[in-house]
Amino acid sequence: MSSFSADWLTLREPYDLRARNPAVLDDVAASLERLSSVRIVDLASGTGSTVRALSPLLPARQNWKLIDNDLGLLARAVAMPLAKHATITAVPLDLNRDLEAALDGPLDLVATSALLDLVSESWLDRLAVEIATRAIPLYAALSYDGRIAFTPSDPRDADIVAAVNAHQRTDKGFGPALGPSAATFAIARFEALGYSVAHATSDWAMGPHDLDIQAELLAGWASAARDTGALSPADTIAWLKRRHAAIAEGGSLVVGHVDFFATPSGTR
Repeated sequence: MSSFSADWLTLREPYDLRARNPAVLDDVAASLERLSSVRIVDLASGTGSTVRALSPLLPARQNWKLIDNDLGLLARAVAMPLAKHATITAVPLDLNRDLEAALDGPLDLVATSALLDLVSESWLDRLAVEIATRAIPLYAALSYDGRIAFTPSDPRDADIVAAVNAHQRTDKGFGPALGPSAATFAIARFEALGYSVAHATSDWAMGPHDLDIQAELLAGWASAARDTGALSPADTIAWLKRRHAAIAEGGSLVVGHVDFFATPSGTR
């Protein structure tokens, strides 16, 4: 799986936290409130952003198993402060090879954030079947859905978005990625497996004060345009300059994401 730097994860976390859909979070919390303690596995946990977002909403006694293939990110996650009765176990695993091992043991919830758009159809089908076989709920947050809206607009924006979405479908370590279609595919697959699925948008919204993350995103998108050949280098550089100028003049940005909560029918 492609690795993400701790700096990037730190930069994006406030926007992730703000974007997480509150109605979906409420559904997750309500499904677990009857339990005196909860056991959760977080797939591709990074530095623990899902723990920080979800933990305050859950019963006091929590046992988290964090799965990632990056030891440095897991070390940061384990070092985070927790409520008195919450514990974390870090498990370094390659989710492409060892998915079944990640789901071993009694679990009340599987959680993941910003993962599903990186995986292939076959891997996501495998995940859905493994979870459904165990009859465990899944909370999947922040799957990119292909929508990017720039204000003000630029004639080359559509070309850039198309390039980004094509690049999102390249192999990220799990085979050809689903990219923008991941959430739609996952929701349909879980429903076909007899799950009830609540879903809603969880868009990043960035304004003129969000300079650092906008600059980072623009650089990544320009790189995607170059990699896919969607724009010439000259046109890509010119677009990037215009977008930076727009940010300086108060431009804004919306990046579309989807959250969903899938539960075995009859358990919600």
